[in-house]
This record gives sequence, C-alpha cells and structure tokens, in this order.
Amino acid sequence: MARAAAAGPLAGVRVLDLSRVLAGPYATMSLGELGARVIKVEHVREGDETRSWGPPFVAGESAYYLGVNRNKESIALDLTRPLAQDVVRRLALNWADVVVENFRPGNLERFNLSLEAMRRDNPALITASVRGYPLGDDRAGYDFVIQAAGGLMSITGSEDGPPYKVGVAAADLFTSSFLLSGILAALYARCQTGQGQHLSVSLFECEVAMLANVASSHLLTGAPARRHGNAHPSMAPYEVFETRDGPLTLGVGNDRQFKGLAQALGHPEWLSDQRFSTNPSRVEHRAELKRAIDAALSQRGKEEWLRILTDARIPCGPIRSVAEVFASPEVERAGTVVEMKHPLIPHLRQVRLPWRFSGTPAEPRTPPPLHGQHTRQILREAGLDEREVEAAFADGVANGPQAAKTGQDG
Repeated sequence: MARAAAAGPLAGVRVLDLSRVLAGPYATMSLGELGARVIKVEHVREGDETRSWGPPFVAGESAYYLGVNRNKESIALDLTRPLAQDVVRRLALNWADVVVENFRPGNLERFNLSLEAMRRDNPALITASVRGYPLGDDRAGYDFVIQAAGGLMSITGSEDGPPYKVGVAAADLFTSSFLLSGILAALYARCQTGQGQHLSVSLFECEVAMLANVASSHLLTGAPARRHGNAHPSMAPYEVFETRDGPLTLGVGNDRQFKGLAQALGHPEWLSDQRFSTNPSRVEHRAELKRAIDAALSQRGKEEWLRILTDARIPCGPIRSVAEVFASPEVERAGTVVEMKHPLIPHLRQVRLPWRFSGTPAEPRTPPPLHGQHTRQILREAGLDEREVEAAFADGVANGPQAAKTGQDG
C-alpha cells in the first residue's frame, strides 16, 4: 500500500462512486486526491469497462484503468440482485455524503436505486449524474461522438484538411472538471443549509461550454467558426514556426510582447509596418507575418532561438513528445510523477494531480484497487455479518480477488 497521506481539504467526506469509464471516475479520483474516502461499485464480473481497454496491460491491469482510479476502494456487486441493491442503499443512506453515477436514465430505478428516493430518505445526500446529452435525451454519450456533435472536431485540424478529434478524451475530461466543481459547490452549499441536492452534467453541454471564445465569436457575429490549424483565430503570431533545425511555438498575446519579438529577431522595422503594428492587423495579415517570422528563425537552430526568446520573455516552447514531457525539467521540478506500491505492480508510476495547497495537501493516497479488492471489508461496513458476507460470495452477489479472503482487502 502507499504511505499514509496527510489529511486533505476533503478529509471526512465520503463518496459512493457508481460511475464507470472516464468522466465520473476521473472526478471521483480527484475527490480522493483531495482527501475524500471513495468506494467504487463495480460490475460483479467484468468490473469497470476500462479494465479491459488495452493494450497496454501491466501485470494484467489496464493502463487506462490504472490512470483514472487511484484513491478508491473497490466493491464488486451484481446490482440485479436484491442483496446488492440493499448494500448500495445502506451505503448511500447511512455512509455517503455524495453519490456519483453515469447509468443510462432509468437503469438505477430498474435496480431499485432511485437517486430521488435516496435523497428523500437522506436529505443531506448530494447526488450527481453524468449524461451524454441534455435532460430528456437518453442516448449514451461517447467522447468521440460528442467531440463531433458538439463542434470541437469542426475547429480542430489543419485549415484545409478534415476535422479531427483531440488526442485525449476531451469531452469526458471537460465533463469531469464540471462534475468535480459542481460537487464541491454542492458540498459548500450543504455547509450553509444542511441540505443536499442533485447535480446533473452532460458531455454535450460541457463541450459546448468549453467552446468558450469560439462560441462567443459565433454568437456575436453569426460567422461560422472554422479550423485554423495551429494558429489562433484572434491573435497573431500564435502558432508553430520553423527554425533551421525544427519547429517551435510562439504565443504572442499583446503588442508589448510583439515589440520584444521583433527586436529579438532583429527586425525592429516590423513595428512601423502597418500590417504588423497591432494585433488586429497582424491577424488580418497572418500569412505574411508567418513567412517573415519563419525566414528570420531559419537563420538559427531551435535550441538557440528558445534561449534567446525566453531571455526576452517571449512566450515560446518546444514541441515535445509525451516521452520528452516526462523527461522534462518542468515535470521533475513539479514532482508530477509519483510512485505507488500496487498489489501487482511494485513500482506503479502515476501522474499527480496539479493542486498545490499550503496547508491541506492533495496527493495520491492509495493505488488503483484490484477488481473487488475491498468487497468483504465494505460488506461488513454496510452491516452484513460474516455468514452473510460469505453467502453473498457463494451466491455470486459479490466478488473479489482471492487475496481479499485472507485479509488483504485494505
């Protein structure tokens, strides 16, 4: 097990996680990183779908699952069975502060686990649901489909090429962020009123909200949004440029920075050129500006330019591979990668989440659990005696690794 962690800002908060895949699990992992205790309810046989998503697998565990499920305890239950339903209901009513789920609408009711009924019986309970689409639309939400339907793909990719999805599940991760902030807001509101409430977020609405300045531009002007490749629709220069031996990025956000750039590149005359003197004119003449900057940068190598531009306080950077990111001085300095002792993987490396509190640390607390690793322990906490626990396993209502029977279940 991982070393004991200091109490986080959510110490004492208890979360019952009925979610699967990414948006819900990433948010509940984050709550655990902040100090909450999280119980993850998994399918009795297969567990979370991401346990089978691979390759890669390490010691039989999916890298995808491992990346989004630490800081949790796992109980494996057959929710079609009354005893399993009763266990979840007991945990929701007598143990949990927050219940998170992403079942298709109506499925929890089919399992006799209505969130509305839970809140009626426990008015302080906060419940949160993740949907694919806005209320009233029961289609399942898949990130790739939502990226397309929500407009993100239409603005991603080269200007004259086809639309592309983002390289990570952006719609899921947007939704996870809104889900997390909504739960934190509901916890704060409960501190003021003593009352819980229900929170609903959908992948579609979260993605549309994250269109941000692109959405604002379209709504104000009616003009269609389009792809700009690596360029920015409203700022220039703000894209990839070529040096003598490879590309780098420049992100000039104001006229003061452009003045510094022109001087660093040895072209102060750009400042009196009406095409480049203000940001709107630079955006209008983006193509000419890019040619001029590429020509200037072609005189030296990438690393030399990065030193010169950084010294001039011009926002710039290399284009790194993922491997290069994890070998970078920034990652080392921030302590981004942490090592945990997993039951099957002695040196499990994980990405620490980016909060840095001065008094109540957020940090990885326990490794991602094995499927059903804590089933026996949690059944006991729910009020089952040893005979009932063993009967639940014998009847196929509950499941867990063999190690759990010998007391290694957390």
